[in-house]
Amino acid sequence: MKIEFLMHLIRDERGTSAVEMGLICALIVMAMFTAIQSFANTSKDMWTNVASKVSASNQAATGG
Repeated sequence: MKIEFLMHLIRDERGTSAVEMGLICALIVMAMFTAIQSFANTSKDMWTNVASKVSASNQAATGG
């Protein structure tokens, strides 16, 4: 009984499309995470640069 059920599951191909779509979605999500991480690093560097220039400007304005 159990062997017949397992053989039926092995031969069943109804879930293959769902698995393929799941893998494709996972790859898309990984690509999105990579792009967002790259954007975040660039944005962080830009705001660090802005903060250092504002700090330098404030020091120059106060004579320090």
